[in-house]
Parts: sequence; structure tokens; C-alpha cells
Amino acid sequence: MRLNQRRSDIEIIADMLKVGENGAGKTEIMYSVNMSYRQIQKYLGYLVGQGLIDKIKMGNPSVTYRVTDSGLKLLQLISDIKEMLGLDDTDNV
Repeated sequence: MRLNQRRSDIEIIADMLKVGENGAGKTEIMYSVNMSYRQIQKYLGYLVGQGLIDKIKMGNPSVTYRVTDSGLKLLQLISDIKEMLGLDDTDNV
């Protein structure tokens, strides 16, 4: 059940953390979570600043973003809360 059609910040963050579990580039994250470049810049900056995602240099100019242990804990907590509220995605169980 969705209470509204727009995603909350928490849902966007959870989507980004899911994509970054195995490491992903900025473009892959942007398309996977269906966001603009400007939005991705803002959220990635926040997540890196909070220590939830690491920015890993893979060469020049290649950069990969990977979820940290703290990010994985947050992702699990968000999943648990959504499940408790009956808001979990049945296709992502």
C-alpha cells in the first residue's frame, strides 16, 4: 500500500543504498533510482558525508560508490520499519 505517489527522502536513500550494495557508478545509480543528475549529486553528497556510502576512486575519472557497514545497517532498519508498517515492497522481499 502506498500512502502517496512520491517517494520520501528515506525511500530514495534506501533505493540508493540498495544500488550501491555491490558498488555502482553515478550514472548507474541515477538511472536505477530514476533521478536527475542534480538530485543524485545532492543525495550522494549527503550519504558520503554521513558515512553511509564510500566514494572509491577506480582510476581517472572512474569513481564507484559502495555502501558502508553503517549504510547496510540503515538499509536493514528501513526495511524492518517498512515491513512493520505494512509498506514493504512485495517484489523486493
